[in-house]
Amino acid sequence: MAVGDHEKGVAANGYATSPSSDNLSYGKEEIFTLESLDPALNAKMHLVNNAIDEIGWTGYHYKLFVLNGFGYAVDSLLLLLQSIIQGQVNLQFDPPFKAGLTIALYIGLLLGALFWGLTADVIGRKWAFNVSLLICSVFTIAAGAAPTYNSLAFFIALSAFGGGGNLILDTTVFLEYLPSTKQWLLTLLACWWGIGQMVAGLIAWPFMSDYSCPATGACNDSNNMGWRYLMYTCGALVFLMSIARVTVIRLKETPKYCLGQNEDDKVAETLQWMATKYNRPCSLTAEQLRACGQVQTSTGAKGKLSVSEFTIHWKGLFLTRKLAISTCLIWFSWTLIGLAYPLYNVFLPTYLATRGAQTGDSSNYVTWRNYAIVNISFIRCGVWGPVLAGFLCNLRLLGRRGTMVIGALVTMVFFFAYTQVRTGAQNLGFNCAISFCLNIYYGTLYAYTPEVLPSAHRATGNGISVSFNRVMGIISAVVGVYANTATAVPIYICAALYIVMALVAAAFPFEPYGKRSA
Repeated sequence: MAVGDHEKGVAANGYATSPSSDNLSYGKEEIFTLESLDPALNAKMHLVNNAIDEIGWTGYHYKLFVLNGFGYAVDSLLLLLQSIIQGQVNLQFDPPFKAGLTIALYIGLLLGALFWGLTADVIGRKWAFNVSLLICSVFTIAAGAAPTYNSLAFFIALSAFGGGGNLILDTTVFLEYLPSTKQWLLTLLACWWGIGQMVAGLIAWPFMSDYSCPATGACNDSNNMGWRYLMYTCGALVFLMSIARVTVIRLKETPKYCLGQNEDDKVAETLQWMATKYNRPCSLTAEQLRACGQVQTSTGAKGKLSVSEFTIHWKGLFLTRKLAISTCLIWFSWTLIGLAYPLYNVFLPTYLATRGAQTGDSSNYVTWRNYAIVNISFIRCGVWGPVLAGFLCNLRLLGRRGTMVIGALVTMVFFFAYTQVRTGAQNLGFNCAISFCLNIYYGTLYAYTPEVLPSAHRATGNGISVSFNRVMGIISAVVGVYANTATAVPIYICAALYIVMALVAAAFPFEPYGKRSA
């Protein structure tokens, strides 16, 4: 290589360099390289990662952690809202199919995951990130005013459609701004799940205990407004979150998305803006990026909104044999967890009841008081699971894969033990233990998935992963209606699936610890 090439910012190893950024990332490599397929993108990605490491952790990242955490909180909030109101809704409308709201929710989440995942790779992360929560809030409020069961199911599906993209965009956006030394925080982001559960439980307690009709007798809006008040309140809360997303942070398009679009000037401008705002060094320039050449753009020949464009993002998940194996194993993991956990919850209550489990006073007030207490306990259990996972996945001995193996196996043990619950105290204790251990696995899987996907196709791969999870949620709802929920066999099968999850996690070909997302 000629001396002139070094002056342009291209090192002898093919990577673009900056005066000081390589020193900050000495020994750091990307999780995988695409040098043989797209050397320009490979070189630019190394340069951008160096620049992000050079800037380091800033106040911008603190804001992202909170505002992206809203998406996690809303995801758990939506799932709990549907389960909270379903009993009273069924009493009021007496639908022929009692699990209709559950299926409507999961269909919305499924379509949302696919739509927002694909479009975020096509039109960018910014618009999808800003709009998804707003859609969710509007239709959650509309669901509270639904006059019929069918309209309620429709609005819940639309609300879930907006919320279905949150988890894809939260992890993608946060990761693409994170310095490599802080990538473990992507796992910690899952602590917001517990916060969403706590909020749902606390709001449900007064509304559902004081404004719900009895199990027998007339049930209409005159004595059953609790579920509507709950939807109004939670919808308004999500609306405030959506406003905060566009006013507090004013998200700029992520540099790694712009990189795949050959928008070198915008990449440099965004990173220089962040460095200036937070008084940090950043030696990256657009000239250094252009010196690496043009990346093979992900835009199809027929334009961004064409079938060929979506085909490119699909094929981008299988660019190499190792990447193809990784993608398939991730999707399989999401399928397993999507079946095991919801199905277990479907079978467990009836199973315990048929074996004489006594979990306490069943009065309306006590039921919803205990529900709030259980969800508050998730702050101690569900929140601390991701905290421990964040610590474990940053240990060289374990990394992300080892953390998922431990989380899956310990969860399996508590799931088997849960079948022996006979008292309210045991029920609360095992609920807390399972929430803690499950979130070690679940939170790490959510973080691991975008880490090992190529940036140009990250949202698509992430969206498809979550969609497999949602399909299994639909299947579990149908099984819960038609299967014999008193038998013990399905419970043990579900618990045993965690052994399979542990084996799959151990077989993942990529370990992100000590490396940078590409």
